[in-house]
Amino acid sequence: MSITEVFGEYRCGKTQLAHTLCVTTQLPKDLGGAEGKIAYIDTEGTFRPERLKEIAERFTLDSEQVLENISYARALNSEHQMELIEKLGSNFADGSYRLLIIDSIMAQFRVDYSGRGELGERQQKLNQMLGRLNRLAEEYNVAVFLTNQVQSDPGASALFAAADGRKPIGGHVLAHASATRIMLRKGRGDERVAKLQDSPDMPERDATYCISEGGIQDVA
Repeated sequence: MSITEVFGEYRCGKTQLAHTLCVTTQLPKDLGGAEGKIAYIDTEGTFRPERLKEIAERFTLDSEQVLENISYARALNSEHQMELIEKLGSNFADGSYRLLIIDSIMAQFRVDYSGRGELGERQQKLNQMLGRLNRLAEEYNVAVFLTNQVQSDPGASALFAAADGRKPIGGHVLAHASATRIMLRKGRGDERVAKLQDSPDMPERDATYCISEGGIQDVA
């Protein structure tokens, strides 16, 4: 019933986490899953069915059934992205869906609205989209998972800026809409680090993970 946002630089595992969630959401509840279907909106063409098959094998799930339980759509621009979101209510009405993934939330907005002159209109459209996502989450009791990109912040003074001066795109509109925000970054070697930055019920903390053939995995 809320929005979770993960943001980070290129190759830190955002899409891999989205793919892993596509599989783990289908696990039985006693194994930490939600026994539900997934709606996946892809804005950058990074969805890979063959990757899902590899992750399904790790969790000993039938790969064809896993793919069948995912409703996939490719958003061509920000307006099309909103149209796809508007249509989701009819899919969610039967109660079988437990997760909505948008990978990534801001990619099409960056293309459609460039420059400071269009920033106000972009944020207004983004706010409308996020409002719709929050209503879907609450009305149909689904989790909404968004991936987001980062940009340089020379001043490094933004509230949610990382230590290296990078901050998530979308400004305060996206920051306020996301109930939970997680920053992903590269660690040592093949390791990655996830930092929980904002949550209504959990303290800030870090977790180390790696990207393997079977998806995102904890590092012991």
